[in-house]
Amino acid sequence: MDRSFPETLSALRKERNINQRTAAAELGISQALLSHYENGAREPGLSFVCRACDYYGVSADYLLGRSALPDAAQNAAETAENYLEKLRGLIDEASSSLNEYALKEQNR
Repeated sequence: MDRSFPETLSALRKERNINQRTAAAELGISQALLSHYENGAREPGLSFVCRACDYYGVSADYLLGRSALPDAAQNAAETAENYLEKLRGLIDEASSSLNEYALKEQNR
């Protein structure tokens, strides 16, 4: 994706106009530790990632830089749409092949 975890964490806070001290307090960590997470000096544990996802209202995939879509429902919808698109293509190919076969059989 376009952003790493530290970049995404920092951007989410800044987009919401929250200072580091406030975000850190609400996330249950020190401002210094949040700063380390945001600049990539330290990596958080899973419990912090879960709290940050809940705090900012985003999916873990988005926070970790694995998706460009912040909402898990959007991710699921995009995946389903891509799957349906592939199925439509396969159905169109099969239909075309059947039509070609039927025309060949008629001309026999």
